[in-house]
Amino acid sequence: MSQNLITLIVSDEQVAAALAGLAQIEAALPGLISLEPGERRSLMHMGPKSEVFARQTLRVLEQNPQIVPPSLDLAGAGVDLQAFDRLQPVQERMQRLLTRLEDTTAALGSDVMDVALDGYNQVKLSGAAHGLEALRKELATRWAKSRRAAAEPPAG
Repeated sequence: MSQNLITLIVSDEQVAAALAGLAQIEAALPGLISLEPGERRSLMHMGPKSEVFARQTLRVLEQNPQIVPPSLDLAGAGVDLQAFDRLQPVQERMQRLLTRLEDTTAALGSDVMDVALDGYNQVKLSGAAHGLEALRKELATRWAKSRRAAAEPPAG
């Protein structure tokens, strides 16, 4: 018996509505940026502990402006922190939605693959008797192992 983790019918209208909603989000937040993977890795990350440190440091600097050098953009950091705070709930909700979407598509794909594998086994077992040998061979390419051009010598 095949697994059935999820049964879901998604209409074209639902997809169009979801895409329109995403377009609204993109339009509402035009200042969002895209970073290259290398750029993202090189950024200083503000995790929960760092966030506490950053907030406390900004507060101390705001309370003691006499120690803030003119080259330190304290006002800009305050604006960035405010934007960070306002975007957090949006990010959290979108992350929950993305996780559910990924889980759903993973379950749907798993259900499809489970049926496909059961069906492929049926083609292997009785396909030749029904003239399906050529199709079985075509389907078998999914499981073909690639050969290496030359065996690598052992390290040593």
